Parts: sequence; C-alpha cells; structure tokens
Amino acid sequence: MARIRLLEHPAKPMLWAVIDEASLRRTTGGPTVMAEALRHIADLSRRRRIIAQVLPLDAGAHTAMEGALKLMDFDDAPPVVYLEGVRSGRLEDDPATVAQLRFVFDLLTASALSPGKLLASIEALAEDYSHEEP
Repeated sequence: MARIRLLEHPAKPMLWAVIDEASLRRTTGGPTVMAEALRHIADLSRRRRIIAQVLPLDAGAHTAMEGALKLMDFDDAPPVVYLEGVRSGRLEDDPATVAQLRFVFDLLTASALSPGKLLASIEALAEDYSHEEP
C-alpha cells in the first residue's frame, strides 16, 4: 500500500511500465482482485500518474522475457538498472550495461500498444473479470 501512495504524490518518481498481456490474463487472486487491479492501472493512467503500455501476446517472444527490468534515472546520480528474476535480483550501474538495457526497453515500447489503446484494452479486460464467478 505504501508503494501505491508513491504514485499519488506529485513530486515522486514517474513510472513508465510495459506490461506483458499474459500477466493481465493470468488470474491472480481471483476475478474480483484482477478487475480492481486493472481498474486501478487504468485510473492511474487516465490521471496521468503513470505511462503504461501493454505488450500484446501476438508480439511473440521479446527481449525481456527473462524477468523484470527496472530503469532508474536520477537528478543527482547516474542511471542504474535493476534486473529481477525468480529468487534473484541485481543492480547494474555499468554505463554500457545500462545503455544496452535501455535499448531493450525501447524495443519493448516500440512493440507495445500505445498508452491510449491501453485504457480500452484494460477496461474491457476488467469488465470481463467482473462478470466471472469468484
């Protein structure tokens, strides 16, 4: 819940996420939880608290299938990247590595649906979850 509040504060970090469509379709916590989570993402996007894109299933294999990739830029420090996998995570600050992984993120954003299409897609999926039996 504390992390959710970070997105409410106007001076806190901006979040730009590319979400794999498979993660939106894999029911976690039941249909009610999924519908609420998707509506929350749509609300944050609509209020311009986040930029979110969906990488559609038909995009096929992509360069970030090994795990989560978090690029972080700071006003007073060099950029870093955090790589996360199953039971592992590591912080990289090597400029060449950060640049290479920024390119990976750029490829993902190029293959993903635009933020405008995200809202329609997520809201439709949330509605589908709302009609499922808990």
